[in-house]
Amino acid sequence: MTENVGVLGAHAQSSGVTRVVTAPLPTAYGDFQAVGYLDHDRGDEQVALVYGDIGTERVLTRLHSECLTGDAFGSTHCECGPQLATALREIVAEGRGILVYLRGHEGRGIGLLAKLRAMKLQAEGLDTVEANLALGLPVDARDYGVAAEILHDLGVRSVRLLSNNPRKREALLRHGIKVPEQVPLLIPPCEENLSYLLTKRERLDHYLPHLDGGVLPQLDGGKTEAIFCGSVKTAITEE
Repeated sequence: MTENVGVLGAHAQSSGVTRVVTAPLPTAYGDFQAVGYLDHDRGDEQVALVYGDIGTERVLTRLHSECLTGDAFGSTHCECGPQLATALREIVAEGRGILVYLRGHEGRGIGLLAKLRAMKLQAEGLDTVEANLALGLPVDARDYGVAAEILHDLGVRSVRLLSNNPRKREALLRHGIKVPEQVPLLIPPCEENLSYLLTKRERLDHYLPHLDGGVLPQLDGGKTEAIFCGSVKTAITEE
């Protein structure tokens, strides 16, 4: 088969990434195609989960930063695990879409051990921004260039971006991917992550309007309701 942009069976190379393999990946959410890439700049192995006939325009897309503690272990320190599951459900419900799972993004790019050190400082009273800075590390070291290159390789020209983070949209635009719509991925907070989420909203400019008031709903008896039971989703459309 000859190289053909947007054809999953093609073996294509873009600047910085090489498509290595495409394999069927049945999941609890639906049957995806897992497209594996080698990131030559960082040496990381990357994967895009593709669902349906994605086309080229306005493709529902999630750029999901690797989070071992949240994605694999179900940590309630962050909302990453529920965001991953909700994004996959939304893509399947849409009938087409892409989730780019970004290896090397652990702890906003500082790595697993540094993230655990930062979490220890957060348990001692610092917020997520202060903890990184106290360790002499950047607040956010992630680079989304490889995600844009993967989307280019898959033939995608514009996306409906599942994200609360304005920096992801800005990065895709810089790398030539149009973002006519940003779709927030809002997960109900729990007691363990409310402070973390408020910091992301107040200090990192994440779009988290469902946190207005900064308090959790109360159950009878004054107990805090801790839930990860779905998403609250609205749309921000570019004029």
